Amino acid sequence: MRFGYWLPVFGGWLRNVPDEGMEATWPYVQRLARRSEEIGFDLTLIAELFLNDIKGVEAPALDAWSTAAALAAVTHRLELMVAVRPTFHHPATLAKQAANIDRISNGRLSLNVVSSWWKDEARRYGSQFDEHDDRYARTAEWLAVLHGAWSQKALTYHGKYYQVDELIVEPKPLGSRARPHPVLYAGGESEAAKSLITSQCDAYVMHGDPAERIAPKVADMRVRRERAGLSPMQYGMAAYVIVRETEAEAKKELERITNVSPGSPGFGNYQDWVANTQLEQQLSLQDYSVSNRGLRAGLVGTAEQVADRIRGYERAGVDLLLLQCSPQLEEMERFAETVIPLVRGTQSAAA
Repeated sequence: MRFGYWLPVFGGWLRNVPDEGMEATWPYVQRLARRSEEIGFDLTLIAELFLNDIKGVEAPALDAWSTAAALAAVTHRLELMVAVRPTFHHPATLAKQAANIDRISNGRLSLNVVSSWWKDEARRYGSQFDEHDDRYARTAEWLAVLHGAWSQKALTYHGKYYQVDELIVEPKPLGSRARPHPVLYAGGESEAAKSLITSQCDAYVMHGDPAERIAPKVADMRVRRERAGLSPMQYGMAAYVIVRETEAEAKKELERITNVSPGSPGFGNYQDWVANTQLEQQLSLQDYSVSNRGLRAGLVGTAEQVADRIRGYERAGVDLLLLQCSPQLEEMERFAETVIPLVRGTQSAAA
């Protein structure tokens, strides 16, 4: 199991706690990233939204790509998974920018390809907002240009959404037999999403759910991949984690963070998100309180209880956990000291 975490570019994850003690600032995120390498974390996901959907649209939100470029220069081991939304980035220029960041990081860049869901954000930033299946049709062309730019000396592509003539991207990302280009992660529960991810991506990322619901999702994608004659994928899942000395203490913290009310800053964005996505399950407001259904993973309890749940996800086929917690740095320290050694069978990672 690899352990990753969401970089708190929005200043936190809780929609009912105004100040979580982790400012949306460069000093905080670079300190967190540097420390995460030291205590055993493998990856950070740098989410991309130009507005803050956690604390409200007027709150600060760090830009994903300039933050990733800066982190590439001050970290040494951490994989930098940067979210990218095709409606906001032309594939030709993004291919060039990503290749440069990949080289700055010595081959540690990966991409999380996300089809935009926030209609109000697109309006405010003057961007195109496609309907659900049209977003995936656009993303398919976007990925075709990206692959071509990274693999061909000069690319000519004429599609419905994108056209390039004799596109040259040099230098290209660092590549090897094991990693010919930056790993492409993507998630989605609709048929359009799963078909696209099967054919054009390297890894499938899922919202939080119990292991018994995750296992058939992994099995389904494995079958799709095998039928397509492609190499096996990686499988990641979002999860919110609360570790305490006793189960009662963990449950008390869970109660504190899930009392989101209709008047909170993120409630309107919750309604927008539900209206513009196609989910396999109905999402409750409590689920939304920490984003990405992270609480459904059930990583709440003592270190032993959380480690046991993680082993269940390993058996289900998950090989990457993308964790959120609050406050991020302090809780990650606790997780690294108490849970990671139990999962990996090692001495304390923070020692």
